[in-house]
Amino acid sequence: MESKRLSMVSQQQQQQQQQQQQEQMASLRVKRTKREWRPLEDRSCTDLPWFLLFTIFCIGMGCICGFTVATGGAARLLSGYDSYGNTCGQRNEPLEGVRLSGLDHSDRKFVFFLDPCNVDLVQRRIRSLALCVSRCPAEELRTYQDLQRFGMVNGSELCSYELAAHRYASLPERFSKCPKLPVPPSAPLPVLNRCSPLEVRCYARFSQAALSLLGEGGALRPLLAALDASRGIILGLSVLALVLSLVVMLVIRYISALLVWMVTVLLLLGSLGGTGLLWWLYVDHRLYGNQTVALGGAEQQEEEEGVVPSWDSGRGLLVSASAASVFTVILLLLMFFMRRRVALTVALFHVAGKVFQHLPLLSLQPFITFLLLLLFWLYWLLVLLFLGTSGEPVQDQDSGQLEFSLTGSQRYLLWFHWVGLVWVSHFLLACQQMTVAGAVVTYYFTRDKARLPATPILSSLLRLLRFHLGTVAKGSFIITLVQVPRLLLLHLHNQLRGRENCCSRCLLKTCICCLWCLEKVLNYLNQNAYAATAINSTSFCTSARDAFVLLVENALRVATINAVGDFVLFLAKVLVVASTALAGVLLLDQRHQQGAVLEWVAPLVLVGVVSFLVAHCFLSLLEMVVDVLFLCFAVDTKYNDGSPGREFFMDKALMEFVESSRRLERAAGRGRSRAKGAESERVSEMKPMAPGTSSSA
Repeated sequence: MESKRLSMVSQQQQQQQQQQQQEQMASLRVKRTKREWRPLEDRSCTDLPWFLLFTIFCIGMGCICGFTVATGGAARLLSGYDSYGNTCGQRNEPLEGVRLSGLDHSDRKFVFFLDPCNVDLVQRRIRSLALCVSRCPAEELRTYQDLQRFGMVNGSELCSYELAAHRYASLPERFSKCPKLPVPPSAPLPVLNRCSPLEVRCYARFSQAALSLLGEGGALRPLLAALDASRGIILGLSVLALVLSLVVMLVIRYISALLVWMVTVLLLLGSLGGTGLLWWLYVDHRLYGNQTVALGGAEQQEEEEGVVPSWDSGRGLLVSASAASVFTVILLLLMFFMRRRVALTVALFHVAGKVFQHLPLLSLQPFITFLLLLLFWLYWLLVLLFLGTSGEPVQDQDSGQLEFSLTGSQRYLLWFHWVGLVWVSHFLLACQQMTVAGAVVTYYFTRDKARLPATPILSSLLRLLRFHLGTVAKGSFIITLVQVPRLLLLHLHNQLRGRENCCSRCLLKTCICCLWCLEKVLNYLNQNAYAATAINSTSFCTSARDAFVLLVENALRVATINAVGDFVLFLAKVLVVASTALAGVLLLDQRHQQGAVLEWVAPLVLVGVVSFLVAHCFLSLLEMVVDVLFLCFAVDTKYNDGSPGREFFMDKALMEFVESSRRLERAAGRGRSRAKGAESERVSEMKPMAPGTSSSA
């Protein structure tokens, strides 16, 4: 008995210990959950290996630039080189197997082409012997005596190096190793040190298409003239589009409700009107269809001749009207059940307007990002040009001229450089997204807006530079893995255009389309992952998983915000473009009251395109803010309920939406409880009837 009692006591103790462990694990999970979604707390470095990998990659891109400088590619591009491999303006080392190489060109700083008019359009280069000269001919040289006199007076020999300047007029080699007569006047380019002919006729083959457009009666000449005459107005209207975009971002909180409900009403009216029109056309066709009976003989004759008759228009109208009716019914049901989520979109736009009022410097992010991208693209293009004049010397067997090109494993440098263009560009865009997300998260999760940091955008940027560069490097690398194959397939499709069969063309287009869709999805998920990292300070994969779970849990809200919100932003862009175009019409009316139509249309079209691009650039920033606010709202409503200790962080506009949703849910719950009570009463009234019925039976 004693042993049984002891065993029971030990079992109870074990059960108590297990319960305590389970409670501890549950409390740890709760604490971990709370800690993971506490903004701006417990900051730590995320995805450090990816930051190191990106740093190594950037060092590799710098090494490519160093390779071009060390191998002379940069000097050849800037100073120029002759057809024997000698760089102009410096002392050269002899190249094995290349005659006339290794010359001292310290006093010959300009590149001169013997036949600058021989332009190869396929290879995009001048097929002519190139020499290093000390001076470009400023006047036209018509005879070989003029060449000889120019060389003797100026000390600039325009024929090949092995020919003496004082014997140009008598040497038989002058026809192949001297410039083609007449030699046009030329002047050195400011940076590239090439003797460029001053006469346009020298580039007749290269610019034939452009000259035909610019010539008398061409289509481009009056167009460019109209744009040049209105360049001041175009510049002023572009600034106006910029100002209007900023104003729309600030006042969107006041017009968001009007825009959203206007979009909803117009969509419904358009759907109903289109469906009614299709049914009206179908009924009209049925009522007056007898007038086409006489055409039956013609159709029968076509069938006898083997011609396939066209599809019955009445049947087509019926199918179209039925499909439009189904679409309209589905749209009405969606609008009915998603009307509360439309209200959430209005509230998010309202709060986004407040964000720009509290953080006005957030509007400068597109300028900063564009400036960084522009500087990087200029650097990348310069190194690409350096690579074009680097590598090993390769001599043309036909002309004997020497060119430098990347051979063997050196070609991988070019591929590395192209991948760097994609990765670094997306890295800079991801840095902008992370900076904006950090600033918006700081705004949302600060209850007292008067206690916001003095520079929340700068604080967000510093947190990015200190903790999360690895996260944006990983996210941008994932986009690179998708975009690089898509660009390769696009290049392959362009190269095989007109030579591939139908199946291969369809397969290529399908792959390109699938990769494009995947890239768009990953861009959206990456943006939400950066926002989750700004909140949690977690790694990219963890943040992407948490953000994806939240988006799936709020799938209908996400669909509504993306559909209605995108259309609202499109209307805002149209508003900016229309306002700018209206101002352009008024200004051009005062300046060109009696002008031709082209003087109006060309500047207005250009202004419309520029204003749309400017509006898209800034309103995309507004879209980014709305997406981050929604993720913060989803986190807030999931882990807080407004009770003491778990108060909401959200703005008043979002709080009103939550309260109205709760009131509707409570009303729906009371309705369901009343229905259940009435059902239970009916069941209880019917139960006593069963025994009486059996006894009477």
